[in-house]
Amino acid sequence: MHHATDNQPSLLLAMAPGIAERLFTERHRARLAELSRTDPHLVAHDLTTPAPHIAAALAEAEVLFTCWGATPLTAEVLDAAPNLRAVIHAAGSVKHHITPACWDRGIAVTSAAAANALPVAEYTLAAILFAGKRVLHAAARYRALRADHDWRAELDGAGNHRRTVGIVGASRIGRRVIELLRPFDLDVLLYDPYVDPREAAALGVELAPLDELCARSSVVSVHAPQLPATHHMIDARRLAAMPTGATLINTARGSLIDEAALLPELTSGRLNAVLDVTDPELPPPDSPLYDLPNVLLTPHIAGSLGDELHRMADQSLDELERYAAGRPFADPVHPAALRHSA
Repeated sequence: MHHATDNQPSLLLAMAPGIAERLFTERHRARLAELSRTDPHLVAHDLTTPAPHIAAALAEAEVLFTCWGATPLTAEVLDAAPNLRAVIHAAGSVKHHITPACWDRGIAVTSAAAANALPVAEYTLAAILFAGKRVLHAAARYRALRADHDWRAELDGAGNHRRTVGIVGASRIGRRVIELLRPFDLDVLLYDPYVDPREAAALGVELAPLDELCARSSVVSVHAPQLPATHHMIDARRLAAMPTGATLINTARGSLIDEAALLPELTSGRLNAVLDVTDPELPPPDSPLYDLPNVLLTPHIAGSLGDELHRMADQSLDELERYAAGRPFADPVHPAALRHSA
């Protein structure tokens, strides 16, 4: 391993406590040390009122390598980082910590949203296939009956042959789900106001207005960003339009669904749901979501977890390598795109 030289960018890790240990293996730390001048064991948890040794590292840093829980990069924080030229975010959305001040100063930003999209799409694929097969229903009924039963008659309408799946939002994750659905005999509808018919044809999906998508799909999966325009986009009227027995999947943000309108549809058993996100993020202890047999509730785990963090580290270190070589980022974040993305 060659040692740091002067043309290597000075780098500071900035993220919440405990994240770096899960994000990096020894191999990652070695690569980090090879590509930049950094202390791979120094992690800044707070850049607002940093300890003296962190403040010194921040003043020198040309690159900030961030992940979940990074300090918002306000004008005040940036004033203390006069040499900062780039932020490499080893996770999905940068909305939490990249502020207008970053764009004003011409700081280059990249994120590992592409790497983080994969596990969310894999979770969604599993949820779609299980929904079609009515696995949750069959498992709950089997547990209750514990006896011989005519399952073929009961599950007569189930299966994943020529079933219609509605994808709400051709986001990075939405597109990845569409890709993963290709090998299956499913008909895919897409609602996305930014996708034109030619692009839809290239994706192999049929464009549909949201009302029509809800009415025609036996599984509806939400992949839209959290914006004022998408708040409660799945409302009482659209939930009522969904066919009886349909499944709603949400791995995006809880606020996209009107939960007050969803709950009666679930408690009556008319609709099913797979919810990785809710509004509020943690449902109250008395929420019916925990106990309903037709609801699979998970604690926001669809995104990168465990060894999947290493994929985000790999993508981010590839970007660091490009930056150190004077090349542009392969996956830059553009301020304009943030207005209609996660």
